[in-house]
Amino acid sequence: MSELRAIIFDFDGVIADTEPLHFAALRQVLAGIDISLTEAEYYTDYLGFDDRGCFLAALQSHQRQASPSLLGELMEHKAHAYLTAVKQHLAIFPGVRELVHEAAARYPLAIASGALRHEIELILEEAGLRKAFLHITSAEDVTRGKPAPDPFLHAMAGLNSQANRPALSPNDCLVIEDSLPGIRAARAAGMKVLAVANTHTVQDLGEADAITHSLADTRLRDLQARLWGAAQGRP
Repeated sequence: MSELRAIIFDFDGVIADTEPLHFAALRQVLAGIDISLTEAEYYTDYLGFDDRGCFLAALQSHQRQASPSLLGELMEHKAHAYLTAVKQHLAIFPGVRELVHEAAARYPLAIASGALRHEIELILEEAGLRKAFLHITSAEDVTRGKPAPDPFLHAMAGLNSQANRPALSPNDCLVIEDSLPGIRAARAAGMKVLAVANTHTVQDLGEADAITHSLADTRLRDLQARLWGAAQGRP
């Protein structure tokens, strides 16, 4: 019988309020190659993809060739613009610090994100949260990003490689996500998903196993009971 034994967090849009910064950086870089991107388009069509996926989608939708050299150049420019913005604006969503510290005292925690590793590390360190996570899966670690299940399976394998405990299986893991590609990736990995309505409406997140308006309102014991069928004997 499965139980909640690990939690895997998405990063952008779940822990850090960075989606506006990603949008601004992506729009700036695309404007340099005469592709316009509106905020509505970003949140509808691009949210949840890693940088490579975003640029591929933009180039394909405008019938442009996506050569490896062009992709690499665009990703480098976007990373620079994004990091410049992050250093001027660090925002962690309400309830995140409290939930992460509570969860880390009870479960192994990981991150599975389409962001670059140095971006994730920078923000976690600044927020005082880095030590809570035993493993980070970033864009560099997988070939296929969300909605493929690879990031979440990689994160689970990372936790299993470190822990001196019985190996985790997918149905032991809770994923916390904010986008439809992320929800689909977690479900494809065989994991349960809590969606947080930070960047999409509740109506857009219906494929998740549970939905919350804010992590400030999230109670782990309630999730255990709801998604695994019974409260567990943990303090």
